[in-house]
Amino acid sequence: MASRVDSDDGDNKGSMWDLDQKLDQPMDEEAGRLRNMYREKKFSALVLLRLAYQSLGVVYGDLGTSPLYVFYNTFPRGVKDPEDVIGALSLIIYSLTLVPLLKYVFVVLRANDNGQGGTFALYSLLCRHAKIKTIPNQHRTDEELTTYSRSTFLEKTFSAKTKRWLEENSTRKSAILILVLVGTCMVIGDGILTPAISVLSAAGGIKVIQPHISNGVVELLAVVTLVGFFSMQRYGTDRVSWLFAPIVLLWFLLIGGIGIFNICHYGSDVLKAFSPVYIYRYFRRGGKTGWTSLGGIMLCITGTEALFADLAHFPVSAVQLAFTLVVFPCLLLAYSGQAAYLMNNLNHAQDVFYRSIPERIFWPVFVVATLAAIVASQATITATFSIIKQALAHGCFPRVKVVYTSKKFVGQIYVPDINWILMILCIAVTAGFENQTQIGNAYGTAVVIVFLVTTFLMILIMILVWRCHWILVLLFTGLSLIVECTYFSSVIFKVDQGGWVPLVIAGAFLIIMYVWHYGTLKRYEFEMHSKVSMAWILGLGPSLGLVRVPGIGLVYTELASGVPHIFSHFVTNLPAIHSVVIFICVKYLPVYTVPEEERFLVKRIGPKSFHMFRCVARYGYKDLHKKDDDFEKKLFDNLFTFVRLESMMEGCSDSDEYSLCGQETQQSRDNTSSPNMDSTLSSVDSIVPLKYPPHVNISIRSSAQVSSNTEVDELEFLNQCRDAGVVHILGNTIVRASRDSRLYKKIAVDYIYAFLRKICRENSVIFNVPHESLLNVGQIFYV
Repeated sequence: MASRVDSDDGDNKGSMWDLDQKLDQPMDEEAGRLRNMYREKKFSALVLLRLAYQSLGVVYGDLGTSPLYVFYNTFPRGVKDPEDVIGALSLIIYSLTLVPLLKYVFVVLRANDNGQGGTFALYSLLCRHAKIKTIPNQHRTDEELTTYSRSTFLEKTFSAKTKRWLEENSTRKSAILILVLVGTCMVIGDGILTPAISVLSAAGGIKVIQPHISNGVVELLAVVTLVGFFSMQRYGTDRVSWLFAPIVLLWFLLIGGIGIFNICHYGSDVLKAFSPVYIYRYFRRGGKTGWTSLGGIMLCITGTEALFADLAHFPVSAVQLAFTLVVFPCLLLAYSGQAAYLMNNLNHAQDVFYRSIPERIFWPVFVVATLAAIVASQATITATFSIIKQALAHGCFPRVKVVYTSKKFVGQIYVPDINWILMILCIAVTAGFENQTQIGNAYGTAVVIVFLVTTFLMILIMILVWRCHWILVLLFTGLSLIVECTYFSSVIFKVDQGGWVPLVIAGAFLIIMYVWHYGTLKRYEFEMHSKVSMAWILGLGPSLGLVRVPGIGLVYTELASGVPHIFSHFVTNLPAIHSVVIFICVKYLPVYTVPEEERFLVKRIGPKSFHMFRCVARYGYKDLHKKDDDFEKKLFDNLFTFVRLESMMEGCSDSDEYSLCGQETQQSRDNTSSPNMDSTLSSVDSIVPLKYPPHVNISIRSSAQVSSNTEVDELEFLNQCRDAGVVHILGNTIVRASRDSRLYKKIAVDYIYAFLRKICRENSVIFNVPHESLLNVGQIFYV
């Protein structure tokens, strides 16, 4: 396994490793579910409680701080009738029950991709079960990965028909991608709005004790807090996460205890809100005003989307346990207690949270509230970093620097450029809006759109991945859309009152992400259509018609098959090429990680005398091509292993598995050595993974045990070329819109995409290529 937590028990460590190795063999979807179920059972009750406790600080900070501002945004002009408070409380109770509890905790969380959450995780899951990925760089060997779990479809089932319906039209594939991008952009909007409203609401509590303090002072205090908070992001959450769980647990216990106190002190009439009848009365009495107040009530479920995006480090059962035992009951008590206080103090709706706190514990609660607001902000910022990393892997975001902040948790990352952009936008939102109500309107708009996107993706998950009965799909769809469309119809009325902010932010990010993906797709299509035929390569002769100088040339390409156009461009303009040429394709797959032992695929191009190879390095969206990964060393280790294995496979036919793999490799060499071969024979189909037959595991370790002198000579030749020097050859492809293109396409390609290419990180930096051994080959193509 690539990401595995070793047992602390030294006696059991070996057995756990063996068990994980067995569980990580290739499997279909049913086997994958059984494996996940078994892994859930491995946790003892004590360990599960500890994980549930830890999940409070990472997952539930945003959802837990909603009581700071819900009633204020629901009744911005005050409360006229005590029964309105009961109706609003009833809506809060059933919103918490239907969306976070039933939809997310017990349904959506089960749609995680090997523990990874978020819209791109759902998209990756769909891409493995249907060919809907817009960049078609996958191959059947990718499906043999231990982390690539998928299922087969019966021909006439509804799932199979839905799969064919999606695959047969490129517009539908693009529509799904745009839907995912919209959800992602709205989560980024949450990363801007959550710190603003949480910190500003917490800081506003000081006006309860010091009423003479102006709003400007409160905003300044919030801005200073935000600057300090974003400045600490570079240290990573791992160094301060030990504080998160106790702070959030103390926060939930405080708001739950204060809620019980207020219910006992001000009367238990608010408990009538558990009857849905009061929802009907609330709308009948309030009319349009009551309907538009749903935008404020909906803030009680904000943070639910971050709950799913921050799932990475905890098992689903631990997150479910924390919600049902701590979060859900404490939130119900907190809102019920505030409602009880508000029914007796109708003019205190603006700051009901702080006014309902007993005076003796006001300052401790104020401090804990401020700390909880910071933790809540941390949860959404971490979720933003995670989805940016996933978008990078899918070719949907410009190349930015990604830093791992924890050696224990692979998923904890820091993206400096995004961090400072979020800080600037967050400060602008905090200082630019007149009051918290407008920020709340903007926040609600972003959250409800994320809910709708998740619902549409979950429909496809239930059909294609889970293959649920159509009645269950219809039931889930109906209940989700009724609630979310109701809220959506409410926030539409508040677009001009602050709701336009997330739409503008999301629109800007959507343009960036889609234009970048469009440019990436066009570059890949250009590479595919202009790749060099193997007949042309063979026609150059053993020396490729050039002077072969000592050394190894690593030619980077986006193609996993065929010889890229950059090579012909290079040999046409230069009279020499290195003695060994290796075409390297670094590609990301729709899986959360690719184990190290399965990362590389190696293939020979042409006859042995050409000394040309192809290497495909595969990564998951959680993986990162880091500087401390000795990529070049691993590349050559796999290349040498391939040469040994290739030599041993010649002439062996005593094992079905062995002869099949050997036949495939031999066939690829026979095809490439034929002078009359077709240009399509050098395809990704002939790339074979480095899997060794059981009876030759020992013999491949030492070249002294290999009978072929040719293999020893080639290994010695490769080592000599490696010692002579390694040169990295990168293509610098410039994309331009054709002259007959429409205006919007010219703007997108010639200006937006060109600007993004200019400011993003270079491929040489991403691949950690030293400048002294870098060679850029430029070319221009028109789309």
